[in-house]
Amino acid sequence: MKYIVCKQPGKFQMGETKEPELKENHALVAIKRIGICGTDLHAFTGNQPFFTYPRILGHELAGEVLAAGPEVVHVTKGNRVVVMPYLNCGKCKACRNGKTNCCINLKVLGVHIDGGMQEILSVPSDNLIPVNELSLDQAAIIEPLSIGAHALNRAKVVRGESIVVVGCGPIGLGIMKFARLLGVKVIAVDINPDRLAYAGEHIGIKFLVNAKEDPVAQIKELTNGDLADTVFDATGNKTALESGIDFVGHGGRYVLVGLFKGDLQFNHPTIHSKEISIICSRNATFTDFHQVMDVLYEEGFPIDSYITHRAPFERMIDHFNGWLEPENGVIKAMVSL
Repeated sequence: MKYIVCKQPGKFQMGETKEPELKENHALVAIKRIGICGTDLHAFTGNQPFFTYPRILGHELAGEVLAAGPEVVHVTKGNRVVVMPYLNCGKCKACRNGKTNCCINLKVLGVHIDGGMQEILSVPSDNLIPVNELSLDQAAIIEPLSIGAHALNRAKVVRGESIVVVGCGPIGLGIMKFARLLGVKVIAVDINPDRLAYAGEHIGIKFLVNAKEDPVAQIKELTNGDLADTVFDATGNKTALESGIDFVGHGGRYVLVGLFKGDLQFNHPTIHSKEISIICSRNATFTDFHQVMDVLYEEGFPIDSYITHRAPFERMIDHFNGWLEPENGVIKAMVSL
């Protein structure tokens, strides 16, 4: 069985090992699609928190069940599945309160433990969802879209509000898509005009703001001086994270979806005078996954344009460096097996 391991920052290596054995309450999944996200890119460059090396990356995963134990009833051999990559303990306070996405003992595939950049993966059966009516590409983007759905659920955004989404990458675009379905006014902010154009053309965002051109003034104009009810940062960039607070209106919410490896600084009188709620949004839950699946079944998503780059598993290492370069216009890269 072949696998790809990130030996250290900046270095991948292809290897071979024996196939995993079928364990109790597990299933063996033939990995068919691996989505590449910011976590993988940051891990490769050495800028990902919660990370140690060597590590097999990959947590946006779709595949087919090769075998399942006799005690497993909800998936069977031949099922197409999406992998929920967040392995929780089910016992800590967070889990008891239904917040399995931030379990105290959380292990995320491809981050804390080895992930899906391998031909066959042993997965706890409870972390598999059958998706037989979706394509493999659709199944592989459920996880990143669920990050956006979870962020919106955390913020309790309701119809008629105005929101700002900073960052027109794969997570930000997901937030925008689901926000539009909620009936809110969406303002997209980015420094990249091509990504702003994509948000307008393919996600249907009418209000596009270039962050290099006095974004506060533009957002004020678009909101009749009120600024945003909720601002989402989907960049993980320090400058963007610290400046996004300026887009929040009085009594508003600031949701940190992107993750930065380091300290952030906000002016306390600014956030205090506006009584801003600062909310962190981490990972997603099964509820978010099923919400996204419902949208993919019914509303659809512009997957053909969202997946901008592809590579077969055997050649992923050759392509990966190019996916790091902004000029290559990567939104979502997909690896196929």
